[in-house]
Amino acid sequence: MKPLAMMLMLFFQVFSATANDEAAIRAILARQQSCWNAGDLECFMEGYWKSAHLTFIGSKGITYGWAETLLSYKKNYPNPTAMGELKFDIKLIRPLGEEYMYVVGQWQLTRTDDSPGGHFSLVWQKIEGEWVIISDHSS
Repeated sequence: MKPLAMMLMLFFQVFSATANDEAAIRAILARQQSCWNAGDLECFMEGYWKSAHLTFIGSKGITYGWAETLLSYKKNYPNPTAMGELKFDIKLIRPLGEEYMYVVGQWQLTRTDDSPGGHFSLVWQKIEGEWVIISDHSS
């Protein structure tokens, strides 16, 4: 096979893989949004790496670990009224190699008395064939 043909074939394979990975991440984020809006934090947390090495950075500092992050969510959002309705607006999805993706977006809650919102950046890793959030910085 000629070098140009090989390069084009490789480019289209990488592009196809990246498009599939982006679609998978968007689907997970859509599921998280649906889970949140159903008041189901355990379902929402399925998008995160179930590891003590997960990091969540928010206005109150750094939380380490999946279980600790879930507890923090439960403390800050104890019921569906406090949770409100969540909407994500994805601004950027960028590959950081074959096993990592970087996502930037906005989040917005609509609640009875207020509508807090902010931005987030997520580092995703493909672990055992599944994309999971390994680091979340939300403000």
